[in-house]
Amino acid sequence: MNRYKCVIIEDEPLAQNVLIKYIADHPSLELIVVCNDALEAQPILAHQKIPLIFLDINLPKLSGINFIKTLLHPPLIIFTTAYPEYAVEGFELNAVDYLLKPFSIERFLKAVNRAIEKLNAGNNETAENKSLHIFLKSDKKIHKVDLNCIQYIEAIGDYMKVVTDDGQLIVNETMKKLQEDLPSGDFIRVHKSFIISRNRIRFIEGNYIQLDGKSIPIGATYRTDVLSRIDK
Repeated sequence: MNRYKCVIIEDEPLAQNVLIKYIADHPSLELIVVCNDALEAQPILAHQKIPLIFLDINLPKLSGINFIKTLLHPPLIIFTTAYPEYAVEGFELNAVDYLLKPFSIERFLKAVNRAIEKLNAGNNETAENKSLHIFLKSDKKIHKVDLNCIQYIEAIGDYMKVVTDDGQLIVNETMKKLQEDLPSGDFIRVHKSFIISRNRIRFIEGNYIQLDGKSIPIGATYRTDVLSRIDK
């Protein structure tokens, strides 16, 4: 389970205590600090990655709404306030939710669940973006290779030849290790000496798979798995 750091920016002790208790009881939240005004929170946000803020609107020195407007990359915001007339402006700033004081634990959980859903979605997207590339060491350099550009991988002695749309890389790596590093849904081991990109298959004829400009043999021990993967 992911845990997300959060900050309370609130000047009322009663509201602070309620939020502290609710956050302490939530397994996905980690309270970093409680600030009495927005200016107190600025250096914290500048030096730590805080994905979620519980922010009062009516604050001394600088209102919560004006504070958010000063941030170039604001985190997710759950506004807390006793004044419902600020709700529209709060949502215009893309706030996750708006808690009207006094709020119950049920209402708090609803707001937090919305925030966590957004944060989890962001993490998944980041993971997907990372999976679009693989880093391969070749010619004393570390190359960032787009997975969509890989056509096939061929074992040559103790080395692997990774053939891409931009050329080829000779990699001192085992076939097993490369297979583990590649997304299994996109790459198929078809022979003891070949891994191919599933998206590059043009057709299968007999014991060969035809890619663009390359015919790849299907090993006898791999044929059943290959055909089952192609049919998916």
